[in-house]
Amino acid sequence: MIDLVADLLAYIDRSPTPYHAVAETERRLHNAGFEGLAEAELWDLEPGSRRIVVRNDGSLVAFQVGSLMPAEGGFRIVAAHTDSPNLRLKPLADLTAHGYRQLAVEPYGGVLLHTWLDRDLSLAGRVSLEGDPAPRTLLLDFGRPLVRIPNLAIHLQRELRETGLKVDAQKHTPPLIGLEGAPDIRELVATEFRAQDLADVSPEQILAFDLMAYDTQPSGVSGSRGEFILAPRLDNLASCHAALSALVDVQQGDLAPFTRVVALYDHEEVGSRSAQGAAGTFLVDVLDRVVASVKGGEPQGLPRALAASTLVSADMAHAVHPNYSERHESGHQPLIGGGPVIKVNANQSYATDAETAGLFTALCRKVGVAPQHFVSRSDLACGSTIGPITAARLGVRTVDVGNPMLSMHSCREMAGTADVEPMIEILRAFFDSP
Repeated sequence: MIDLVADLLAYIDRSPTPYHAVAETERRLHNAGFEGLAEAELWDLEPGSRRIVVRNDGSLVAFQVGSLMPAEGGFRIVAAHTDSPNLRLKPLADLTAHGYRQLAVEPYGGVLLHTWLDRDLSLAGRVSLEGDPAPRTLLLDFGRPLVRIPNLAIHLQRELRETGLKVDAQKHTPPLIGLEGAPDIRELVATEFRAQDLADVSPEQILAFDLMAYDTQPSGVSGSRGEFILAPRLDNLASCHAALSALVDVQQGDLAPFTRVVALYDHEEVGSRSAQGAAGTFLVDVLDRVVASVKGGEPQGLPRALAASTLVSADMAHAVHPNYSERHESGHQPLIGGGPVIKVNANQSYATDAETAGLFTALCRKVGVAPQHFVSRSDLACGSTIGPITAARLGVRTVDVGNPMLSMHSCREMAGTADVEPMIEILRAFFDSP
């Protein structure tokens, strides 16, 4: 049997950016028999069709058409997000200061900036190149320590002991990439493309880029009994991996009456308002076309299908922190290793209600797991996720869940090895249950 923890760590390490996460997900789905489908094509589907649709490199929807028409069988959807808070290069990134070459970066999402200091960082993302007849976009990963944001020595900021560390996003985050006279970013990118035999290009042929920093330390396991996962981007690649693994597993068995769907969105960490984000049209476009493209599709198919559908929004959850337990609601303190978490917010920062919480609890019981629960303290703001956004967009019953973790939005995060398999089993049951 596959070591699911090791497989998760490999998935994360191969996915330093949302674009690489989608590419790795595509690779695994292709190996499982799914075929790519372009949005510009005319779709022709039938029961059993397994397809992948990608929008703008960072978001993906995969589905297996069920034995019933979607208008009758509905959809079972698991949604997660591919992006994580990080530091992203500005368009004109080259800086020089006091004999050093640096890069101008912009925080993406709610980054814990201090966790990026003194880390061995690399760069990855996508690059737009001149092409004939149109520009082409290629993925790039330098794959080695390349930049670093050094801390200031305590001797030069002794007030740190009293005031604490305050990182200014503009002044303190530009990483060092070399000494003055080192190659600029476009020359580095062109050289790396040639070194990896990806493209023979000159710096002048580089039109634009979406490049971001990431930690080069491999993902791993720690704890006296191997209880903990230590990795970047657990929020939310761990949920992407769980959704993907469940879909790959169940599609090898009997065809379900409903259509199974996995939706992995970009831009959740910045509000989801983009062409490929959860607030955009991507998922509803795909579902509408699935309804219309299956032979024998019926009138008013999409509203009927959505009325018969359920969505599991999978995003990581806050485990209780032993040093800051007062920040958690008493009685709602999920523990790493304690199993999946149902997330509830009365003000709809999460989409869970009694019906969908009951559904997920029943699935947990089916696989022999007891769910944990998270709700924010009433005097603290609650974070949100794609659940309520997608629920509002589709009008579908939705539950927000996730595995418990610590160090959320850090350069390196922490979760539990014992929680990996149960979430996959629950999502597998969701895709298989009547």
